[in-house]
Amino acid sequence: MAQQDTEKQHAGVLPVDDEGFVIDTEDCEAREAAYRERGTSRPITVVGNPVLHKECQDVTTFGPELETLVDDMFASQRTAEGVGLAANQIGVGLKVFVYDCPDDEGVRHTGVVCNPVLQELPADRRRLDDSNEGCLSVPTAYAELARPDYAVVTGQDEKGNAITVRGTGYFARCLQHETDHLYGYLYIDRLSKRERKNALKQMEEGTPRYEVVPNA
Repeated sequence: MAQQDTEKQHAGVLPVDDEGFVIDTEDCEAREAAYRERGTSRPITVVGNPVLHKECQDVTTFGPELETLVDDMFASQRTAEGVGLAANQIGVGLKVFVYDCPDDEGVRHTGVVCNPVLQELPADRRRLDDSNEGCLSVPTAYAELARPDYAVVTGQDEKGNAITVRGTGYFARCLQHETDHLYGYLYIDRLSKRERKNALKQMEEGTPRYEVVPNA
């Protein structure tokens, strides 16, 4: 099994497999706990907040400030009981998301992606899954949304190393959902007008189980 250059091996850098994809399924419990325990949970921004509706800035500086943000994102994700969180969901307009998400086989995936780019799938890999989808920034609302059941995202880890992440099923949905966030799209933006209206009504009638930032 190939790994990244040993000279670059340090906390937060994941090994890669023979195809060049990160191995994000090992030591998930310990890695997630380490991030989370260093971090401070922050309130979640909700639909209507301007930071969620515009493309975020590229991450260009990799250092302590970014690492603190990543730690806080893992802490916030755990508080909100989510499986993925983009930086703009805690009010920071940078292209970075974290995830701690199972796939359809129950295999846990944990990691960080900066400056993600969702790769175009070949036609033979585009099988759609129309499962329910929800979002921490649209609390208590769910809607069916068709997305490919396989996804590949390229980007960088929190140290600036180039990475490629792939996922199937629920984890593929997570990768697509979080990448969308960083380009200013919520999942409800991909729904029909009627479905979007219904999701917003669900949100209005529900009560978030975590702290949110009220819109002005």
